[in-house]
Amino acid sequence: MRQPLLALLAKEPAHGYELKLALEQTFGGAYPSPNIGQIYVTLKRLEQDGLVRSQDVEQATRPNKRVYELTPAGREALTAWAGEPSEGPRVRDEFFIKLVLAPMAGLADRMELINKQRRHYFGIMRTLTELQAATDPGNTAARLLIEGAVLHLQADLDWLERCQEELV
Repeated sequence: MRQPLLALLAKEPAHGYELKLALEQTFGGAYPSPNIGQIYVTLKRLEQDGLVRSQDVEQATRPNKRVYELTPAGREALTAWAGEPSEGPRVRDEFFIKLVLAPMAGLADRMELINKQRRHYFGIMRTLTELQAATDPGNTAARLLIEGAVLHLQADLDWLERCQEELV
């Protein structure tokens, strides 16, 4: 949550609710809607870390709002984050650990585990396909996020086939 908030604040100062709306509008329904409480807790921590600063802004007909802006240290941290590669494939895959160890311990049948995981992936795929159909075609970020998730799921389904061939 830290880096997305810093990235949005790099564009312009904002208050917590504006940041929540910006995340929802940018990534659409594919991105889990952030909890407003989590946003404010994160903003407070970012301020304690010197990455953002805030000030109260008076409003004529509403209560004051706290507006946050990026500090130079925040811009440095954001630049460092943007320049780092993201995590690659999961080597410690929880499902694979179950697939190997649960049958050894007499807890589950490998084929049942594979079929259960496959059904789970197909359920997610169905949800993503519905979300894709409901996404505004002009929201490129949301569309690409969903497409990436679908492609990852397809790769996971292909990998399940490989596991079945090798382990069952």
